[in-house]
Amino acid sequence: MKFEPIKPKKVSTQIADQIRSSILNGDFTPGDKLPPERELAEMFGVSRPSVREALNMLASSGLVESYQGGGTVVKSLVEPAAGNPLAEMIRIEGDRALDVIEVRKGMEAWTAWYAAQRALPEDVAKLEKIIEDMRHNLDGLKPSENLDANFHTVIARATRNVVWLHMMQSIFDAMKEFQKNVWRAVYLTEDDHRMLFEHHRAIFEAIRNRDSERAREAMLIHLTFAEERSNVYVQLKREEESQ
Repeated sequence: MKFEPIKPKKVSTQIADQIRSSILNGDFTPGDKLPPERELAEMFGVSRPSVREALNMLASSGLVESYQGGGTVVKSLVEPAAGNPLAEMIRIEGDRALDVIEVRKGMEAWTAWYAAQRALPEDVAKLEKIIEDMRHNLDGLKPSENLDANFHTVIARATRNVVWLHMMQSIFDAMKEFQKNVWRAVYLTEDDHRMLFEHHRAIFEAIRNRDSERAREAMLIHLTFAEERSNVYVQLKREEESQ
């Protein structure tokens, strides 16, 4: 039997390993900025060149991307390297957004199911805070599209499945402009806003109560409603373009 000598890991490799673990554990989502090099150096108790080398290693593996003057941003594990073709496709052809919602119905129904089983107390607390903010927005019919997107992201994080999280974040990024337009065009009445609030509250309560099947059903009800209203928006756009 022959043993190989133990080789101590470089400091930069150890830093990269810890940051990689945080990303894969879902501590950072796609689009999140990592702390600046100076702060990371202080946190790890190392020099800035070691941190810079670690970030370069992570960038080479496709986990992060550094921008001049813009810091280091976490990349999606599932998004293509060159832009977001899904977002461009949705921008050009609204029907593709309906296809995405159809996909979301399948994905997010099970995301909610797993979240009801695995959500930690801090996940439930975040969802509850979002629900309270949505409730406040009912006064004056203030749009809650950002809260809506955050609600679904927290649920994906609560599954403790980083693939769910990155897939959902990529879809939300691609759908951001479309969703904003839907909110402004078809969610206009108090009944619309209250219906959306009640949908989100039902999903939250099912997750809080560890009722997986109810969470799955509540998510399907919500996304079916969103699909119907999004279709109304697409039809309105078609009519405008044909005039």
